[in-house]
Amino acid sequence: MSNNNNGNNNNINNNKTLRGKVHKYDRDNIDTDVIIPGPYLKIHDHKELAKHAMEGIDPKFPEKVHHGDFLVTGNNFGCGSSREHAPIALSQTGIRAILAPTFARIFYRNAVDGGYLLPIEVDAATVKKISDSDELEIDLKSNTIRNVTKNERYSMKPFPELIARIVEAGGLMKYKP
Repeated sequence: MSNNNNGNNNNINNNKTLRGKVHKYDRDNIDTDVIIPGPYLKIHDHKELAKHAMEGIDPKFPEKVHHGDFLVTGNNFGCGSSREHAPIALSQTGIRAILAPTFARIFYRNAVDGGYLLPIEVDAATVKKISDSDELEIDLKSNTIRNVTKNERYSMKPFPELIARIVEAGGLMKYKP
């Protein structure tokens, strides 16, 4: 897919603190065909692609999301094919970060390398504590998550050093070693 996103991406490096509302789909193995079904892979307009994000689970998903929101899911998010369309579609709905215990590695790197959104690893107990529609504040500097709704704090797995530098740059194409 071309790097033309027909709009701007979420610029994941804008600041160290993110705040948004949770959209929770508490299930494991949400694959890329659910995130963006195969028939839409021919779409090159990223805003149009976003209209079909998560269609396999929730056809109304794009209408629910606002810029800066978070997706909270189970293990192995983004498994399946290596389509870059998946993080693009989610980012163009307004999703800024995904919180999950584990990610498929190709999805993880596509999200980070393209500067589309942040794949944030949290433990399964944290996923259970977070509810749909909770408001979260994520501090990337301290690797902490504050649940504003429940007045709780959770930890997140720090990004490895190289990934943190790519995130800070806003994606691999902007990264200068």
